Amino acid sequence: MDTVQHVFKGTFVHSTKRGDMEVLENHILATDMKGKILFLEDAQSQARLAQKWGFDDSKIEELGKNEFFMPGMVDTHIHAPQYSFIGTGMERPLLEWLQYTTFPTENIYSDVEVAKTLYNSVVRRTLKNGTTTACYFGTIHTDASIVLADIASQYGQRAFIGKVCMDTNDVYPKYVESTEESIKETTRFIEALKKKKYDRVKPIVTPRFAVSCSEKLLSDLGQLAEENQLHIQSHISESLAEIDEVLRLFPDYKNYTEVYGRNKLLTHKTVMAHGCYLSNEELLVFKEKGAALSHCPNSNISLCSGHLDVRNVLKHKVKLGLGTALSIDHIVGNFQVNKEFDALRINLEALNSPFEVFSDISKEEMVQRFLFLGDDRNITAVYVAGRRVMPLPSNA
Repeated sequence: MDTVQHVFKGTFVHSTKRGDMEVLENHILATDMKGKILFLEDAQSQARLAQKWGFDDSKIEELGKNEFFMPGMVDTHIHAPQYSFIGTGMERPLLEWLQYTTFPTENIYSDVEVAKTLYNSVVRRTLKNGTTTACYFGTIHTDASIVLADIASQYGQRAFIGKVCMDTNDVYPKYVESTEESIKETTRFIEALKKKKYDRVKPIVTPRFAVSCSEKLLSDLGQLAEENQLHIQSHISESLAEIDEVLRLFPDYKNYTEVYGRNKLLTHKTVMAHGCYLSNEELLVFKEKGAALSHCPNSNISLCSGHLDVRNVLKHKVKLGLGTALSIDHIVGNFQVNKEFDALRINLEALNSPFEVFSDISKEEMVQRFLFLGDDRNITAVYVAGRRVMPLPSNA
């Protein structure tokens, strides 16, 4: 049986450690039938590799001079239901935005048919934009969150799906659960996803944030995550008003981080969004627990929430992802052998590209052009575990 799925030849751009980008020109990469990388070597070794792995020249897909492969993008914080009102309500600060825009809209996802339509759109759009791995917040609705998991799996996206948990909501009482219901439904959600045995879609325990969760709910969710060895996601220190409210609701805790930490919600599988106002003391706890932060500058600026001191976070050696570090770096993230081939094929001269290339430029300049000027029009193919998931067939 043929062990080689794809063979690509051209330029590959990745990083094997924080801060350093490698541009590998004239290289050849192959994946096996499970989508794992068999080799990435200088193309001068093509004849030897072909003999070793049993492929011929007709198998090789060669990139153009203004094309390159880069790893797929990992979005460590995305609210799937909020795609339907993206870019609206930005005139309000965080807590008011939740009250008047977010909660009323998320409540309509009790209708599974509404969820199917909107979640189908968000998964297609994120894949089209190069997001091969997404860490999704759903809503409090279990069945709708299962629909999101089904759709992500159907399209081939690697995803963590969270049924949102919240048993406190004074500002919009229509959108809330009881503590018992939240735990019961989260358990049902986890079991449902386990039974489906998706290849690359997993549940993630998701207390919305401390403002909307009682101490018992946080404690029970921490226990549930520990028992099932699951990832955890939530929000922390996004705005000053939010922090004040958390300290009012949890007077026996010295800071926001301790609210999660004492309830077993800070682990090496935790990703917390924002963290704009975390103290050095709190960052030390994040480092000790191995928890990660998801930096979301666009959201923070749009809602005038604040700014994360990224240099200070890195100085404290806390894992940091650009809301766009999930403890799956042994599976994806670069083009090292035995990792799964999650990749974007970038073409600077794609049809309707938002910019022109007037002369020969270096490969480093090619990458810069895409990062600063490019968009989905330059992403001509998206691969997850060696399978091309974009573009979709015309009838999909």
